[in-house]
Amino acid sequence: MVTEYGEISAVDISSGTRGAYHLEFMTLEPNSLFLPVLLHADMVFYVKAGSGKLSWAEEGREMKRVNLKTGDVYRLRPGSIFFMQSSLEPERQKLRIYAIYSNTDEDVYEPPIGAYCSIRDLVLGFDKKLLSAFKVPADVIEEMIGAMRPPAIVPADVIEEMIGAMRPPAIVPAMQKKKSIFLELEARFTKALTGNKDGSFFSINDRGDLKSLRGSNIGVFMVNLTKGSMMGPHRNPMATDIAIVLHGQGMVKVACSSNLNETKCKNTRFRVEEGAVFAVPRFYPMAQMSFNNDSFVFMGFITSTRKNYPQFLAEKSTVLQTLNKQILALSFNVTDTTIDEFLAPQQGEIILECTSCAEDEDILMKEEMERERQEEERKREEEERKREEEEERKREEARKKGERKREEEKRREEEEAQRKEDKARERKKKKRGDKNKKDGKSTKSSRKKAKGKEKTRRSSQKGGRKSQERGNRKANETKGRRRRRS
Repeated sequence: MVTEYGEISAVDISSGTRGAYHLEFMTLEPNSLFLPVLLHADMVFYVKAGSGKLSWAEEGREMKRVNLKTGDVYRLRPGSIFFMQSSLEPERQKLRIYAIYSNTDEDVYEPPIGAYCSIRDLVLGFDKKLLSAFKVPADVIEEMIGAMRPPAIVPADVIEEMIGAMRPPAIVPAMQKKKSIFLELEARFTKALTGNKDGSFFSINDRGDLKSLRGSNIGVFMVNLTKGSMMGPHRNPMATDIAIVLHGQGMVKVACSSNLNETKCKNTRFRVEEGAVFAVPRFYPMAQMSFNNDSFVFMGFITSTRKNYPQFLAEKSTVLQTLNKQILALSFNVTDTTIDEFLAPQQGEIILECTSCAEDEDILMKEEMERERQEEERKREEEERKREEEEERKREEARKKGERKREEEKRREEEEAQRKEDKARERKKKKRGDKNKKDGKSTKSSRKKAKGKEKTRRSSQKGGRKSQERGNRKANETKGRRRRRS
């Protein structure tokens, strides 16, 4: 969210165990007001720059106000209503706030509803009928519902007279002490920012360290590494470290402390600069290094309700010093003498001079990136080659399939032609047979007719002869009778 009077950006950082932690970065221009919101989660914030006022109320209690300045850390509980105003003087710095919202079993951050909601959304989420519970005229409700939604950050001029007319701010009892918790914190952070020649480390991760953080599950730390320095290898056994770079650039090396899955857990190194956010999960050994040309300053939040301190591998109280040296030598597969020489120089220093360490890590990181790029390129080429081979195989299969199909069609055509030829031959043969049969019948009939005719002729001849013979006999008989008569 960006307006003329300020901006708010956010990022979700995974802790690897409890899901994501929500971080917000608020910037208020001079003489601006962050409008009241209702908190949904425990909030711890650090004032990175500028000055202003914080006003808040918990569970319907009286509104409290406190002045804010660079280096302050404060905590607001879930259910609190708060708003902030930057310094009224235009020449002052912008008020910059880095905030984290906790995510625990007791106080779960719910992304769908966000870390907070505006008072307007809290009230106007109901319809007119339900808002009648306020027992105000309908035109008042209409005006409130019809009003345009204001941005989260507005100019503070409109309320300057109202603030001036208010009674003097109620100072938090803890602030009435001769040395306030904020002044105390500022002094501690100032010490961290000056430190020794190599740098300094300061942590608030115990409820007793700062009263404003009592009951919170968030701790705060700050590290200042001067030019060419390193925060020695260490790990947090209790919580995730979430850090924000305040100044300069640096290198962060994170080692994998597991041998179960090398593909998911591997050593990494990365470069960070001012404004960057990075996180290191619990148990992961890490080291931070500054470059030779500038200091490297970062602050962060520790996500734990328990008292805990980083475990430095090179200090006197390191776990390496507590183990039996013979056992330790066996673990490293080296001699006892080597282990003695390895542990002897440890003097308890946690921030060390390390000239060009960041530069060397940067070179290694770039080499790794180049190797990864080449490996990715090789994989892409291999995948492309396999894809081309697969396409060629498919084309060859399609070609062979086409050939088989054409051969099959040709075979079917030949078979069909052969069947047709056989049928034609069969029909021709049948036709010839029928003709022969017909011819045979015709010949037989002709023979029969001829035979009949011959028989008839013979019969006729025979009959003729018989008739002639009868005629001759009759004639002879007639002649005989005539003779006898005569």
